[in-house]
Amino acid sequence: MPVFKFAGKSRSGAAQKGEIEAADMNAAAAQLRRQGVLGATIKDKSKEFEFKIPGMQPKVKEKDLVTFTRQFATMIDAGLPLVQCLEILGSQSDNKTFATVINKVRTDVEGGATFAEALRRHPKAFPDLYVNMVAAGEAGGILDTILNRLAAYIEKSMALKKKVKSAMVYPTVVIVVAVGVVFLMLIFVIPTFEKMFQDFGGTLPGITQSVIDLSKFLQSYWWVIIGGIVGMIFLLKRYRRSKAGERQTDAMALKLPVFGMIIRKVSVAKFTRTLGTLISSGVPILDGLDIVARPARCPLRRSCRRAPGPPSGRSMSSPISRRSIESMPETTSIMNSRVDRPS
Repeated sequence: MPVFKFAGKSRSGAAQKGEIEAADMNAAAAQLRRQGVLGATIKDKSKEFEFKIPGMQPKVKEKDLVTFTRQFATMIDAGLPLVQCLEILGSQSDNKTFATVINKVRTDVEGGATFAEALRRHPKAFPDLYVNMVAAGEAGGILDTILNRLAAYIEKSMALKKKVKSAMVYPTVVIVVAVGVVFLMLIFVIPTFEKMFQDFGGTLPGITQSVIDLSKFLQSYWWVIIGGIVGMIFLLKRYRRSKAGERQTDAMALKLPVFGMIIRKVSVAKFTRTLGTLISSGVPILDGLDIVARPARCPLRRSCRRAPGPPSGRSMSSPISRRSIESMPETTSIMNSRVDRPS
């Protein structure tokens, strides 16, 4: 179906612009009038030349997803049909990539798919957590409530990421400055002292001579060092693609000074918040554990998927307590054991 771009005003005088799908320009104008868009200027999008570079299209950001979810929940709560909600949100989205995804979701829903099934076909825009919670909301008839919970969850995740970035700024700056100062001294300062020592004559101490030799190596083979760092990063990324490599690098990340504790706390916060949101929304606990483990970046989340806990009939606190030393805080296992007890 052709896509048309429009620009007009609402009945209140607010400017509105976006894209709309219709059979022709007259149908698009009629559709906009029904939506309350007045004096709209309509152009055929297919006649416009757009230069697109593969892989350079704007990505769907969490902020776009939060806005979509909040507005969608409000419309559903107001009683608007699902297809009409998607049509309005698709035409109002400023992110062209996300607008295209919303329009495809609307087309799938019109074709007979459920809302959750339509979302599942776009994993880059809608993660498994989002899709499974929507599926639970559809099954329970509380889609608007679930959408509000999702929006609150994504907003909290964004706030957590912001805090983590703020906490990582100071140690990162200190490390970068320290390494930069050392390199500058070895390349520019040490050669000056080497000339002074040569003028004095005599034999230099072993440590001093080692520093001078390192300075000469950096001046002559700096390209080898840069190439080695790039090669190590490339090999590390390839190694992480294997199960053993991912497990070992994650374990090493938890043991890093300063950064390891931050990674551990962030992972525990994401694990508990995500699993709690899923369970409170009606997602079965086993499905919730599997969803939490899929985007794992730390051993504690994968441990809940590997550990034979709930699938064998035991409480969830058992596998968590067995891994509390390496990843999970002891407080988490104790609180889970209290929850697992029958009242």
